[in-house]
Amino acid sequence: MNRTRVSRRRAVSVAAVLGAGALLVPPATAVPEAPAAAHPTDTEPAAGGHGSHGGGHLPLSRRALAFHDHMRRLWEDHIVWTRLAIVIFAAGAPGFDATAARLLQNQDDIGAAFRPYYGRAAAARLTALLREHIGIAVEILQAAKAGDTDAFAAAQARWYANSDAIAAFLSAANPRWWPRRQMRAAMRAHLDQTLTEASHELNGRYADSVAAYEEIHSHILAMADLLSSGVVRQFPHRFR
Repeated sequence: MNRTRVSRRRAVSVAAVLGAGALLVPPATAVPEAPAAAHPTDTEPAAGGHGSHGGGHLPLSRRALAFHDHMRRLWEDHIVWTRLAIVIFAAGAPGFDATAARLLQNQDDIGAAFRPYYGRAAAARLTALLREHIGIAVEILQAAKAGDTDAFAAAQARWYANSDAIAAFLSAANPRWWPRRQMRAAMRAHLDQTLTEASHELNGRYADSVAAYEEIHSHILAMADLLSSGVVRQFPHRFR
């Protein structure tokens, strides 16, 4: 099969599934900002004047702020290493294995961040689900680049099922502050956006790929804030 035909099949395998002109962030799946009153209200303001992260909220305690910032860094690492993996894979450049290994380490780091609050077994389960999330994403990239539409569709279905499993797991751990419907929407939006980013990169639409990443960045910060605020509200005594 010649390169032109492979390229055409590759475009179908990714772009057709997403739909022509697919929205990067469907409004219905955006992560809503947590209510201001629900944030911790420790009387000691956070260091460095950052006590109102998120805009107009009451001051966070030092511990809550540290956890908030740590969660943001972990999820920013998630999308940064994901993007690097996509770009390297699409270009056929060396370094994919090292990048993928660092991306997998990020999943371990995210799981570890939840361990002090939900226990070792729960952290291990979350880590396993997140590692599966990355493993299936690699399968999707491989199928898309090969133009294998059947393998792409099968991997995509498993990817969204894994996303729903992550959402269900998080909601079960903290049902009050992480409602299942909200977590499912947040996770699915992340997958939608990542598929859009990968589609643009694989098909050489590099400016669109960059724009998609900007949308991913905004969304993941909102999701990180949703997660950190949920932990703080569930365990307020741990953040005084």
